[in-house]
Amino acid sequence: MNEDLGRDERLTLALLEAVAEADGPVGQRRLARRMGVALGLANAYVRRCARKGWIKIRQAPANRYLYYLTPEGFAEKSRLTVRFLRHSLAFYREASAAWAAVWRRCEREGWRRALLVGAGELAEIAVVRASDHAVTLVGTLDPGARRRQFLGRPLWRRLADCAPHDVRVLTAVDGRDVLPEGLGRDDDPVPVLAPVLLAGALPAGTRALVVH
Repeated sequence: MNEDLGRDERLTLALLEAVAEADGPVGQRRLARRMGVALGLANAYVRRCARKGWIKIRQAPANRYLYYLTPEGFAEKSRLTVRFLRHSLAFYREASAAWAAVWRRCEREGWRRALLVGAGELAEIAVVRASDHAVTLVGTLDPGARRRQFLGRPLWRRLADCAPHDVRVLTAVDGRDVLPEGLGRDDDPVPVLAPVLLAGALPAGTRALVVH
């Protein structure tokens, strides 16, 4: 059985968690922020969960409402949480194996200094697996970053500012968001690697080696 949570189930879980953690009356705007969706969509999920008997709603002063989980709501929250955790573990195992293959490729090619491209969850797993291989991570390139460090290493917004490196490794779920103009083009001498997980995230025309 596929344990991956679809968007509908993820939003339902986020709503049930927000309701379970609420301490007193709460507005739907707060619930929407917790779910990461527009107010109208959050309201639709509130009504849906109420119809299913997972939450109860009582009006409170100042146009606010008191939400609380029913026993059925707690059971649904537990079920979705278990599915989420199972998927997360399966994803970590798959990503961990993919990054091990990338770093082994770097070792074979003699690429000892690697630049990560994209800060995020996949980059965190890449860093963990790199520690098992003869590869030095010089830092991370992410044009949209606001911080100056990522996982204790430098974080750059411009390719020209990055430390010297032998290889660039794509770690962003959507490379279109982080690949600077010209990175991985035919006239770029520095190779770009991508784990098999991100084979579909490469922008058209990007010259990258997908490591299987």
